[in-house]
Amino acid sequence: MPAPSFASDHSFIKPALRPSPSAEHVAQLILQGFNRHYALFRYSAQRAKVLFESGNWDGIQRLSRERIEYYDMRVRECAALLRPALSNTTLTPTNDDITLNPDQQQFWQQVKTKFSHALAGHKQPECAETFFNSVSCRVLARTYFNNDFLFVRPAIATGYIDSDLPSYRSYYPLQDGLLPTLTKLFSDFGLAAPFADLPRDVRLLARRAIRALRQRLTKDPGFRIGPDCQIQVLNTLFFRNKGAYIVGRFINHSTLHPFAIALTHTPSNHIEVDALLDSVDDLSTLFSFTRAYFLVDMDVPSAYVEFLQSLLSHKSAAEFYNAIGLQKQGKNLFYRDFLHHLGHSSDSFTVAPGIEGLVMMVFTLSSYPYVFKMIRDRIRKKNMDHATVKNRYLLVKKHDRAGRMADTWEYSQVALPKRRFSQQLLDALHKEVPSQIEESGDLIILRHVYIERRMLPLNIYLSRASGHNLEMAIRQYGDAIKELAANNIFPGDMLYKNFGLTRLGRLVFYDYDEIQTMSEMNFRTIPPAPHPEAELASEPWYPVAANDVFPEEFRWFLLNDTRIRDAFMKYHADLLRADWWNRCKQQVIQGRLENIYPYNLSKRLPQRRVDASSTDLPPLGVK
Repeated sequence: MPAPSFASDHSFIKPALRPSPSAEHVAQLILQGFNRHYALFRYSAQRAKVLFESGNWDGIQRLSRERIEYYDMRVRECAALLRPALSNTTLTPTNDDITLNPDQQQFWQQVKTKFSHALAGHKQPECAETFFNSVSCRVLARTYFNNDFLFVRPAIATGYIDSDLPSYRSYYPLQDGLLPTLTKLFSDFGLAAPFADLPRDVRLLARRAIRALRQRLTKDPGFRIGPDCQIQVLNTLFFRNKGAYIVGRFINHSTLHPFAIALTHTPSNHIEVDALLDSVDDLSTLFSFTRAYFLVDMDVPSAYVEFLQSLLSHKSAAEFYNAIGLQKQGKNLFYRDFLHHLGHSSDSFTVAPGIEGLVMMVFTLSSYPYVFKMIRDRIRKKNMDHATVKNRYLLVKKHDRAGRMADTWEYSQVALPKRRFSQQLLDALHKEVPSQIEESGDLIILRHVYIERRMLPLNIYLSRASGHNLEMAIRQYGDAIKELAANNIFPGDMLYKNFGLTRLGRLVFYDYDEIQTMSEMNFRTIPPAPHPEAELASEPWYPVAANDVFPEEFRWFLLNDTRIRDAFMKYHADLLRADWWNRCKQQVIQGRLENIYPYNLSKRLPQRRVDASSTDLPPLGVK
């Protein structure tokens, strides 16, 4: 019998390695992926202008939700294009590798260098670098903290990048007159829908602006209009929900005075000037972390962020990138700021004070105004698992937060110095989230964590408040629930500990593990008991389905304090009735979008103003 010929048996031959692509080719593929992403990002903002002009509010909300997914979709697309080029080469590690070998590190450092060179003259280099990081980590399945070739720090400066059009326009009211200046300012935005009465709106706006200047003159007798007096506004409108906003600054004697002008629609589909927001607090509220992201068409986003920071210097660049819809860039900058803070502080992470949560383990760093939330390995609520919790946090990210829900930063594989963890916290982490942490040398690696703005829990505020402040807190608590319901959010767990107060006294909901949409809930009235003994039984005498809610039961766990009960019944007794909730549910199902203004109603122009009362509490100094 002849010996077998191994040369003809292909099972014994290893597949030949493909020719390796050049570092420049890989860098160009990633840059092309980012350019596609940003082109679609800009198109969504341009589309928002058309939707606003036509009054298509459902379209704007749908566009806002869809745009949040754009970035991850483009990263996946780009990684899918790279994998065939890199497969069967030595440029990517095997699944068993923990780190890159020297040749792989050298190649990817070359890719990074080529990518940096390609960004010369680019209009969005900082966002492109973040995209590079995302694609690289997905292709190589590596983590941020052990990749030397990532853009940990920006390689390209963003100051003074030239755009095709100036990022802002300047107007000179002393030279041209205030009314003609304002008329030209509105006209320059080129809105296709007509104004209901632009001359009237310009007069009303001018009167409001002059009144604000007179108030400033009263406070500062030396205040005078200087020769450098000018109005500067960003070149494009900011769209969100049913509003559009002109954002600008009034410059006088080299001092900047921030402002925003709110535009809305009339029922006859005409545009009106609705409000002048002329204080730092007004702008802070407009750009709050409790609001949905704006849709803004920007050629050079860094120029917009620089302009916005000149208006609100206390807000970070990360917050503004988030607000204008570039949340991945905001997330990247936030983490850089956080690492910088760690390098310039010495206090320890500790278990957060307050009532312990059943779903989340929460810890904090006293010198930093955020809390860190991790899902417990063993969740202490029935019918709750990790996937459900993550889906509900994603729902909040994509939903209109109506100024009543806090945005969160979600991270994976976060490496923090072990020495900064208190022993109490380390013990709690090992007990409550052992599958979510890893110790690697002098690092603690958090596999999945949410980072959220720290607020004063409402239950703590109520324990200290009395009189008018307590009444206003409960009034605002009910308002928050009603505004969430009008935006198709049922909070689920409405205990006071799940609401917090911001620095400006705004009440915000921040516990999302039980939220659901209003449209999937069944609001019912408890039927009469068949006999007196039934009311004393441990089980209800009526059937209860999974999504059934009995609003009259809220009083049992919310209104035990007489002072709270009196305030609640004064303003929000309707929240205890199923018929109120069902009416609200029907409005949601019918697609009716309520007007929830991101500013105090006293800021509306006189002809627009309705009830201008505010339930926001006085600033508390709470971060």
